[in-house]
Amino acid sequence: MRALDRKLLRDLRSLWSQVLTIALVVASGMGGFIACLSAVDSLALARDDFYAEGRFADVFASVKRAPLALQERLAALPGVAQVDTRVDQLVRLELPGVVDPVLGQLIGLDARKPARLNRVFVKSGRLPSADATGSPLVEVALSAAFAEARGLAPGARLSALVNGRRRELLVVGTALSPEFIFAGLGGMPDMRGFGIVWMDHELLASAYDMRGAFNRVALKLAPGAEPAVAMAALQPVLAPYGGREAYGREDQSSHAMLSNEIKEQRVLGTVAPVIFLGVAAFLLNVVVSRLVTTQREQVAALKALGYPNRSIAAHYLKLVLVIMLLGLTLGVLLGDWLGSMLTGLYVEFFKFRHFQHVLDVRLLLWSGGFSLLMAVLGTLNAIAATVRLAPAEAMRPAAPGRYRPAIVERLPWLRAGVSLRMILRQMERRPWRTLLSIVGVAVAVGIVVLGNFFRDAIDFVVDSQFNASMRSDVIVWMSEAGPDSARLELQRLPGVLAVESGRDVAVRFLHGARSERGALQGLAAAPQARRIVDVDGRASLPSASGLVMTDRLADKLGLRPGDPVLVELLEGRPRRLELPLETTVREMMGLNAYIERRALNHLLDEGDVSSQFALVVERGREAETLRALRALPRVVGAFSKATVLRNMQDVSARNVRIMSTILTAFASVIAVGVVYNNARIALAERAWELASLRVLGFTRAEVSGLLLGEMALSMALALPLGMGLGWLLTHGLVEALKNDQFLFPVVIQPRTYALACLAVLLAGVASALVVRRRIDRLDMVAALKTRE
Repeated sequence: MRALDRKLLRDLRSLWSQVLTIALVVASGMGGFIACLSAVDSLALARDDFYAEGRFADVFASVKRAPLALQERLAALPGVAQVDTRVDQLVRLELPGVVDPVLGQLIGLDARKPARLNRVFVKSGRLPSADATGSPLVEVALSAAFAEARGLAPGARLSALVNGRRRELLVVGTALSPEFIFAGLGGMPDMRGFGIVWMDHELLASAYDMRGAFNRVALKLAPGAEPAVAMAALQPVLAPYGGREAYGREDQSSHAMLSNEIKEQRVLGTVAPVIFLGVAAFLLNVVVSRLVTTQREQVAALKALGYPNRSIAAHYLKLVLVIMLLGLTLGVLLGDWLGSMLTGLYVEFFKFRHFQHVLDVRLLLWSGGFSLLMAVLGTLNAIAATVRLAPAEAMRPAAPGRYRPAIVERLPWLRAGVSLRMILRQMERRPWRTLLSIVGVAVAVGIVVLGNFFRDAIDFVVDSQFNASMRSDVIVWMSEAGPDSARLELQRLPGVLAVESGRDVAVRFLHGARSERGALQGLAAAPQARRIVDVDGRASLPSASGLVMTDRLADKLGLRPGDPVLVELLEGRPRRLELPLETTVREMMGLNAYIERRALNHLLDEGDVSSQFALVVERGREAETLRALRALPRVVGAFSKATVLRNMQDVSARNVRIMSTILTAFASVIAVGVVYNNARIALAERAWELASLRVLGFTRAEVSGLLLGEMALSMALALPLGMGLGWLLTHGLVEALKNDQFLFPVVIQPRTYALACLAVLLAGVASALVVRRRIDRLDMVAALKTRE
């Protein structure tokens, strides 16, 4: 073994605690990269495989009722490779012993002619067969997510209100489809309240007078065909049959939710790990540069003995690489474990036929190479210092520092004791080291703030959307807009205190060459049950002469208040309205526009009609109200705020808790790495000085106070800086995660700042106790001889 390699082993043995703490910081960054990006890669791979296996369509459209003969004409459209049509309807489901409102999307399956697109795969049991016997029980297959959430297995029974008639359903199997990887109503992650129900096509078509007809169409495009061209050709063909618009995959609800999740996790899996690796590079720079400083005489001796500069530089580079390889090994193991856990969480939301955690070798090579590059770049300056060091100069001790009163000491109002003056002078003598130490601890605080921000944001969203905006307890909607007098019938239901009418219309907003799909919502003139509330808690009133629009929708259309907006209706007979944009609101969810309900009816030349009703229910009587709603055949569905809120919080609380715990643990590793390494190296540098103070009569506590006091003062300065950094990181992350459907508000509660400070302080105290133990065991004779 070469002499330099033996020296490397001795250095690693003497620095083992510092090597371990730095390796743990590297492992946190590497593990973060691998965990998030491998889970995302697994998600994307499972999606692509399922799309290919299930022949997921490229273009989708709805009609009121179109004849099956139209399929030939659709197949001849430019770029279209395959056409698939079906019948589906949204219905109310009733489960034994369940009062909560449950919605189902009935989809017709033809056992004799399986669908060529959006294929359905059996997960358990079988698919429903044609019901030729006239049995009162209708065989159905349920979406796997809904069946699992409700504990429904083959053999279970439930009922559905099919076109005003209650039908008993027999579950014969559970199934999966690439069209419903994420099955939620309106993008809400509520697997208990919404499910897909596949049944015999002929039964469903007969129930809705759709024999020989369809109301949904899906197109598969030929390779290289443009979806926009196909959609433009499709719309005029469907228009006579009530088809107002076609849309591509990006607007298909399941695909949109999946794509947003992949995008968000890629951002999260990049931002935080880069911070960790940056801190690791900083720590390596500190350790190596100070190691070179304390080994000046050794470096000089090596050069005098004929070792070239490249060999000495390679020796210290090996030290960096050994630390990095240890960190990378731990990071791969940690990332694989966390990635598997994250993939397990995805299994609950997204249902694939085959889904498992995959760790791509390319990801390992990319993340490992990036980590090594950051480490080498972070230590180049320290390693270059060994090359620049002349032997004759290195043989002499380093020039003593200039000791003078610190700037803070000169303040007339500050009365500092001897120990505090020594601490302040030491910090001022090494400004860069002090600054970097403070920044390192501040980064740890900021990461804890970032990790726990999601809990605060979700709490704020829930309070804003479910308390400030949605003051009603139950929202019901009808099969189609009808006379507003239906509200009187709802008013008489048991437990109902007030009813507020509304109307939602699917539309396309156009401004110049820009267009966006959305909903035009007609609200009461002075709404109380369904209000327009922005992210700052300010309420707005709908206008009778123009639109109130979400700011994201206005920005996408290039609109400013006062600009005219063309509104194209996507339901009913073809109509276009031109309305001015009166004001914008900064809402958190959706691309919406609002107008007063009666004004909307007037613009559409319709009477006093409504399609939705918001019910305020007496406390404790919601179950009674929901049971009474079942007797109203015109009610297609009901939305219980309490039920949806409970289901959302059950899922989000656990996921946020897991994320916060992981990031807090990683931040604690950073804090320990920064604080402990600085204290250990300071102890090595100042051992002679501290031993001299002990000989002069300073107690162990006083000597420890000099070293640990500097650490404590650095942490005290770092905590407020870290809180500000956490605020900046949160703003940057929110901006990166912003999408059309959702805006995370930047809300950070005082408890989050307190938790971040407490976590970092505990890590600092743990480091201080270890360093204090080493100070107490300091060999004064050996330390004083070393200086000689």
